[in-house]
Amino acid sequence: MSQAHTQSADADIIASAIAQDPDSLLALVFQSLDDDQAQEIVTIPLEGKSSIADYMIIASGRSTRQVSAMAQKLSERIKHSGHPSPRIEGLPAADWVLVDAGDIIIHLFRPEVRSFYNLERMWAFDGPSGAA
Repeated sequence: MSQAHTQSADADIIASAIAQDPDSLLALVFQSLDDDQAQEIVTIPLEGKSSIADYMIIASGRSTRQVSAMAQKLSERIKHSGHPSPRIEGLPAADWVLVDAGDIIIHLFRPEVRSFYNLERMWAFDGPSGAA
């Protein structure tokens, strides 16, 4: 077996391990949101509450332009890290954008829209212990 083929197989194994690790995805999401200056980042563990995902992350952007840019950059970073390409809903208006990354659901809001829907209360967010 050639060295190039071995390196390719090793890269596939590493990418597969990354894609199956929700903690690495969670760290990537936090880093991306931090890099893009997201505000009021909240993490809600969904274990025991829902089977749709392991975590829900809620964050705000200052404008529709920032919310849209955060969602698009987050999607690209997730895809380039070896995870499956996430699905994005709500980009045209960008008041509330949902990024479905499989094990993690990310909600990005403009502040007014976030306070209106108040997902933290709906999912019984308990306070600072779940905040990032």
